Amino acid sequence: MAGILVFVEQRKSEIRNASLQALSEAKRQGGAVSAVLPGSGIGEAAAGLGAWGADKIYVADDPNLDLYSSDGYAEVVVKAVEQAQPSAIFFAGTAMGRDLAPTVAARLGVGAIPDAVGLELDGETFSVRRPVYSGKATTTADTAGNTPQIISLRPNVFAAEESAGAGEVVALDGLSLSIRAVVKELLEAEGGELDVAEADVIVAGGRGIKGPENFALIKSLADALGGAVGASRAAVDAGWIEHSHQVGQTGKVVSPSLYVAAGISGAIQHLAGMSSSKVIVAINKDPDAPIFKIADYGIVGDLFDVIPPMVDAIKAL
Repeated sequence: MAGILVFVEQRKSEIRNASLQALSEAKRQGGAVSAVLPGSGIGEAAAGLGAWGADKIYVADDPNLDLYSSDGYAEVVVKAVEQAQPSAIFFAGTAMGRDLAPTVAARLGVGAIPDAVGLELDGETFSVRRPVYSGKATTTADTAGNTPQIISLRPNVFAAEESAGAGEVVALDGLSLSIRAVVKELLEAEGGELDVAEADVIVAGGRGIKGPENFALIKSLADALGGAVGASRAAVDAGWIEHSHQVGQTGKVVSPSLYVAAGISGAIQHLAGMSSSKVIVAINKDPDAPIFKIADYGIVGDLFDVIPPMVDAIKAL
């Protein structure tokens, strides 16, 4: 095929792991791989993308691109498309990618397929497997008739693999950067907690933890496993933890290697956000909880009795 262009997301000049996964998958598909990276002070980050499969890296380094805006970033991606002339564009299915992919698609006059969990290339056309009906089924859509084909990849489904390449860095010129809505400030949560969207291990708590003070128990297991703290919508709606931790249809969609659901019944809205996890462990004292239907391992018991010895055992290992 003519090649794949990958939008690469950075935060404070650090490349998001989901973008490295998208780059690696583009490389595995064969053909030329290019990357487009907007931001400010990102020269060093751009140079490192060759090690993840990018043959050419299109860079827009400008103070106006320091923080994300759909206007500015879409213009950068479209300019890179004009130069690279790719057959397909990959986005990571992060919050930024889910906003930017359809914006770029609209500017290019093509469609976009979100949330890919499987890709198969037939000649010049991708067949894309993606979940539907809140994760209860999967469907396959093809990108025939779209040039370029725009696809967003669900994070943590496709492996990130380093390659031996060294990419050529190309500066994108001629940008107007007429940004109508400007982000003035980005407020981050204190403590530098791992984002559930990036985590390879997640321990999530639900209504069964009974109160905000008991998220300390969830965090103790997450820390022992080197993972992030997640939550169901019920726990977030109750004000027990911030929305940034919410996993589910109205929260974040995750696909970690290990997902531990503690005190979560398994409503379909929650399953939609985590059912593609590679290994699911459920802890619930209700043996009929729906979460057990998709769990690889289930523990029927009170989480307050189950988690402390689990933490001790993990620390002992």
